[in-house]
Amino acid sequence: MDSIGEAGGAVASDAPGASGAVVLHGGDLATARRLHPQAPEPWIDLSTGINPVPYPVGAIAVEAWTRLPGRDAADRLIAAARVAYGAGPETAIVAAPGTQALIQRLPDLLPGPDVRVLGFTYQEHEAVWRRAGRRVERVAEAPALVGADVAVIVNPNNPDGRLIAPAALAEIARAVVAAGGTLVVDEAFMDVIRPEPGSFPAGLLPLRPAGTLVLRSFGKAYGLAGLRLGFALGDAALVTRLGAALGPWAVPGPALEIGARALADRAWLEVATARLEADAARLDRLLVGAGCTIVGGTPLFRLARHDDAANLHHRLAQAGILTRAFAEPTWLRFGLPGSEAAWTRLAAALAVRPGAGKHASE
Repeated sequence: MDSIGEAGGAVASDAPGASGAVVLHGGDLATARRLHPQAPEPWIDLSTGINPVPYPVGAIAVEAWTRLPGRDAADRLIAAARVAYGAGPETAIVAAPGTQALIQRLPDLLPGPDVRVLGFTYQEHEAVWRRAGRRVERVAEAPALVGADVAVIVNPNNPDGRLIAPAALAEIARAVVAAGGTLVVDEAFMDVIRPEPGSFPAGLLPLRPAGTLVLRSFGKAYGLAGLRLGFALGDAALVTRLGAALGPWAVPGPALEIGARALADRAWLEVATARLEADAARLDRLLVGAGCTIVGGTPLFRLARHDDAANLHHRLAQAGILTRAFAEPTWLRFGLPGSEAAWTRLAAALAVRPGAGKHASE
């Protein structure tokens, strides 16, 4: 998501007339350190929506490092992804070095001049299509996507956590495809969204109509963003073309091994999701106590509104805590602290009683 302020230093591309601006991302600790050389170390990076308690990688076979990635390892990863994401045998799947690598290639594979994005959302979706010379329109309501050559939904949305239920999402997909378009659904944060009791599983996959493409991110929920692993699932012809565009050996051997192991470990994800939910609630309490209003979010991040968000962003940075600022001047997005020491530092910087709430691991 585009950001402005000290950790970015450039005009955000959601600002008027900024379609050619650089898209900024969270996690830029180098810039934060340069702008705040007196800030205490270590920095606490709350500017991303990544699980701060990562999956325990464990031992990796030497062959994963020394040999080219093999078909057997790739097949094990795809099989684990199929089960983890509830994808039936009719759904094609391709693994990639991160979801962003897939987003970058979509303009070369999907024809048509008109692209509509349900926004405000993750700005790379708009940026890649604009760079490809397409007409990009940001729409506020899902029905307005119908009629586009390519329609994009981020679900749950980044940064406000807006969630479209599977049945409603499938209805949108059918309407987009019936009008001659392709629907791309970015489910980067879906792994930590629990379905409502008695409802369909979260996400589009269980009801996936033809002509749709679903993107899933591995690194966010599993806390291993540096692994660079993501998936595209859906229309067989499009997924096959994506695989060809990625080329051979697109996913490194260690990522194949770790990804297959983690995706098969459903017990770990259940425990992690419960902890993230509890910690998100704890973060909400801290932010409200500091004068913020919670706009939304997911178990991995919270979007808050503050009347003086720029000053709060600056004050936290001076305390060695990096948050995400936006062109919307009252917004700040907060990831979750990963340790009790980090919680204590955040509470102190927010001038809130450090013991407010309880860490889920306690």
